[in-house]
Amino acid sequence: MNVSPKLCYNMFWKIHSCIMTSVRESGEVGLGTLLDGINGPQDLKSLSLGQLEKLAGEIRELLIHTVSANGGHLAPNLGVVELTLALHRTFNSPNDKFIWDVGHQAYVHKILTGRRRQFSTLRQTGGISGFPKRCESQHDVFGVGHSSTSISSALGVALARDMSGDTYNVIGIIGDGSLTGGQAYEALNHAGHLNINLTVVLNDNEMSIAKNVGAMSEYLAKLRTAPTYSKVKHDIEYLLRRIPAIGESVAKTAERVKDSLKYLLVPGMLFEELGFTYFGPIDGHNIPLILDVLDKTKSIKGPVLIHLLTQKGKGYAPAECNADKFHGVGPFCIDTGEIIKNGGAPSYTQVFGDTLVKLAEQNPDIVAITAAMPEGTGLKKFSARFPERFFDVGIAEQHAVTLAAGMATQGKRPVVAVYSTFLQRGYDQILHDVCLQNLPVIFMLDRAGIVGEDGATHHGVFDYSFLRHIPNMVMMAPKDENELRHMLYTATQLNGPVAIRYPRGSGVGAESKPDFTQLELGKSEELLLGKDLVLLAIGTMAAACCQAAALLAPKGIEAGVVNARFVKPLDGQLIRRLARDKGVIITVEDNVLAGGFGSAVLEYINAQQLNWVKVLRLGLPDKYIEHGPRNYLLSRHGLDPQGIAASAEAFIRQFGVRK
Repeated sequence: MNVSPKLCYNMFWKIHSCIMTSVRESGEVGLGTLLDGINGPQDLKSLSLGQLEKLAGEIRELLIHTVSANGGHLAPNLGVVELTLALHRTFNSPNDKFIWDVGHQAYVHKILTGRRRQFSTLRQTGGISGFPKRCESQHDVFGVGHSSTSISSALGVALARDMSGDTYNVIGIIGDGSLTGGQAYEALNHAGHLNINLTVVLNDNEMSIAKNVGAMSEYLAKLRTAPTYSKVKHDIEYLLRRIPAIGESVAKTAERVKDSLKYLLVPGMLFEELGFTYFGPIDGHNIPLILDVLDKTKSIKGPVLIHLLTQKGKGYAPAECNADKFHGVGPFCIDTGEIIKNGGAPSYTQVFGDTLVKLAEQNPDIVAITAAMPEGTGLKKFSARFPERFFDVGIAEQHAVTLAAGMATQGKRPVVAVYSTFLQRGYDQILHDVCLQNLPVIFMLDRAGIVGEDGATHHGVFDYSFLRHIPNMVMMAPKDENELRHMLYTATQLNGPVAIRYPRGSGVGAESKPDFTQLELGKSEELLLGKDLVLLAIGTMAAACCQAAALLAPKGIEAGVVNARFVKPLDGQLIRRLARDKGVIITVEDNVLAGGFGSAVLEYINAQQLNWVKVLRLGLPDKYIEHGPRNYLLSRHGLDPQGIAASAEAFIRQFGVRK
């Protein structure tokens, strides 16, 4: 009887649904299982290979259960279960040091290092972080959140170890995606030059393991890890060099022949040429093989790179079929894999993507650039519509910025779509390559302000501060998704660098009309009139300020609200009028106060010697903001309507309400 794949798939998920329902009803994933006995890495040492395989399945169930409720990075963690088990089985953390790149693959590490019972709090307020953090555990050697840093930091740890006369192992774990970042190659080059004892584990989750490739990979891995391999290489070279008169020449000839053959027969020659001993590629889900390779590489002197092939999303069919979707995912239904959506207005990201396509249809010079995030930045539709005008440079923000600068010199209109926190990596290129030459590059800063559960490494709360002081830069922030459309259009009409920043998530539901309006450079928008004070808001804080004004009205305080629109240039004419008519100005921003929008307003007031005006700045404090829901974090720092109203009332009472 022939059974269709779809029927098999449906039957599988009905069975899986029953299992997961019973698991959820039991109250805790892993109850009465091997996982219950894992309170630290040492508990792995006594398990058999069969038990390790069983434990891998239990960990996957815990990952799926937790991330379905909390959101997080599911697919990459499902892919490194066996690898992480093998690492902790072979080495002895925290004495041996594990350093994870980005942190998208560190959930299993957290589970195995004493945080299993707290794993249900992942990415929740007061719970464990979605990324390795030094303050969270002694097993988290280096805090991470941005890519391509693990080899550099691991090398630093290894150098410090040698300087102190210690002998522990240092292992940096990096994904193949992070190898698109230039810093990784800088670190590889330095480590190879130093010939230091360091292990780099390359988790390659983009390549599938076909049967023939897998067999050859295992053969090569066994060959390279055989105990006699390194010794034979050394002995042959030693014997050749001892041949009288001609030994040195023969040895050099043999070395050249050997190198030529290695280029033909041995993979990973890039790493070999950088000074690493290369092993792989090997099956990253084969626990016995991984254990064997890890154990044998311990005795090798100098830097070692182990290349594993893993399947992103392994063990959960929806994630296996759509790894991009489940790389970083919000809450979802386990039974179907469907993402749980709140509905409502389209996201700012979606509005940007749709708008850019419309503008590109009108202007053939518009090109789009992303650093390995076409989906996350909203450029997927653009890439399909204009593939010849779309450029994904990999995780290489510095290159993305200077690439855009080069294109701009030749009449193109490059739009660089990037998360606010990642643009920090291209600061010098913005300053030197774009702004110094006053080139018309447009920076679209997604995920600006508080982003929520990803926490301190991902909050985009510094962009006002690090961009507004650069000469020639124009910086805007829309109050809603419709204004975002007009700002992007305006940016395409200006002949210099422009940055537009906007938040993660849905817009406010503003109506979007088909036509575009060019905004007057540096001009604000008065939303509400009020005689007692003015709330001078930037970006999405405008909506919160309008609500705050409504809360102040019953208390006899009439607050005006201004949508500043521009961080640079400021609307100086309006600020002077507000200073004259109101006497009290309260700036509101979801950026750090240091050097931000409020600082710009104060600088202007000082320069104009408007000494009588009273100014209160509301924004984020001089510290890193931890993870938690966006609305909660805004409320905690007084940037919700209630907090803004309370601060305004206290400030106006202090100086007296002007009647």
